[in-house]
Amino acid sequence: MIKQAFILGAGLGTRLRPLTDMWPKPLVPLFHKPLALWAVEACEALGCSRFAINTHHLPEKWEGFGAGRDVSFFHEPVLLETGGGLKNIEGWVEEGSLLIHNGDIFSSMDLRKLVEAHEASGDEVTLALRSAGGAKKISMGAGGRVEDVRSEVRGLPGTHVFTGIYCVKKDFLKRIPAGEVIAVIPAFQELVREGGIGGVVLDEGEWMDLGDVDSYLAAHRELALQEPVHPEAVIGEGAVVENSVIGKSAVIGTGARVVDSVVWPGATVDEGASVDGAVVASTS
Repeated sequence: MIKQAFILGAGLGTRLRPLTDMWPKPLVPLFHKPLALWAVEACEALGCSRFAINTHHLPEKWEGFGAGRDVSFFHEPVLLETGGGLKNIEGWVEEGSLLIHNGDIFSSMDLRKLVEAHEASGDEVTLALRSAGGAKKISMGAGGRVEDVRSEVRGLPGTHVFTGIYCVKKDFLKRIPAGEVIAVIPAFQELVREGGIGGVVLDEGEWMDLGDVDSYLAAHRELALQEPVHPEAVIGEGAVVENSVIGKSAVIGTGARVVDSVVWPGATVDEGASVDGAVVASTS
């Protein structure tokens, strides 16, 4: 069983602007919880009890996140990328394996299959993969072995999508140079050359990269994670709410109309206003 997880929280979320001008992307709400909290809860369901989270953009917004949990934050004044951020928490990582989960994706995949395969294999790294749903940059061969990454090791075409969720042994972190701004991909590729990286295809369940406003709105239309209207939202007399998610303490003014939209916690739709296919954001 893996007890420790690293939630990647430092990304800029540029494709989701202007929403991410107000909040780090992993703290943007999906229904009534921040994206990163969905990730934490998915890891907890596997037995993880201690968490590292890296921050960069708007770090003050993370204050209070994970209250009551064993959470350590690692601020990056200079964004270290996926490899540098992982190397930066090396001193925090205990012996054994570490589950790594991008903080800006939603997944209902059965991650227990990933953990079990990793623990049974002895591999330094095991990737959670999908057969479709994004760019295919991982080449899978027979027996669940990863044979190429981005076609840059052996020139093999991609066959699967990397989900941004994977397991590593602590020794893997030694492959990442210290003090550098670097992606994790070169370390993956080094390990592929040695034949020591595994993959598990998890096509059941949802997997969504909420990278832009359109995909963010689509997730709220397609998923049914919680009641769409938070019980502490205020809906004014005569207001119409259709196919929309209304957050905690949000106020929908008298006679307003909200259709196919998301209203963030604490946000306000003015009296008589009409909102269609949009996100009404809040800054607090």
